[in-house]
Amino acid sequence: MEHPVRTYETELKSLDSMVAHMGGLAEHALGQAIDALYNRNPDLAEVTLENDKAIDRLERSVDENAVSIIARRQPVASDLRQIVTTIRIAGDLERIGDLAKNIAKRAIAVAGEPHPKQVMTGFLHIGEAAMRQLKDVLDAYSQRDSAAALSVWQRDQEIDAMYNSLYIELLTAMMDEPQNAGLYAHLLFSAKNLERVGDHATNIAETIYYCIKGKVLGDERPKSDSTSRTLVLSHAGIAKG
Repeated sequence: MEHPVRTYETELKSLDSMVAHMGGLAEHALGQAIDALYNRNPDLAEVTLENDKAIDRLERSVDENAVSIIARRQPVASDLRQIVTTIRIAGDLERIGDLAKNIAKRAIAVAGEPHPKQVMTGFLHIGEAAMRQLKDVLDAYSQRDSAAALSVWQRDQEIDAMYNSLYIELLTAMMDEPQNAGLYAHLLFSAKNLERVGDHATNIAETIYYCIKGKVLGDERPKSDSTSRTLVLSHAGIAKG
């Protein structure tokens, strides 16, 4: 009969492996969705939609296994933090999978539309930044590196700044080219999805830091998404005109 301690360790490692697998799938899905939209590839977008089901199944498995371990093992201290960490990170990864799916849906919707190079380049830059954030935070998790997690947490403003800039550019394009408003709306929502990926990467970074250090990061996470204010000012300008 296997020793109870070794069995417990195996269960914890299994949880860890499922989260790592989820992370790989989410990273792959996000890359596919960005590629599908940028290169107008509806077939790749369809693959992204189908693959999201595997991420959803893994999240359910993480939840079920984590709850089972808590009920049977009654873990405390660092073990309990580790299990709670897997639940939280799995939730964020499932959301990232959903965001990739949303981008893929929009890639299908705009597959036959014009390809405005400047705007698409801005979208690609945000996509690359979101991919870096996700990759770096997954590396921080696999290596249990609190400093790397903190670095991801501190860099969230970079994606926000890119999103703010593209947001203004897209609003301007909508007003200048009303005939292409639908295309720009899809790109705007896709860019917002990427900004949200950055937020979820930041969530994961906070969770990793808590798991390792046993304390939470500061209440005020670095954020600089000013699009709500920009939208109000834009409407005010339109009303004046």
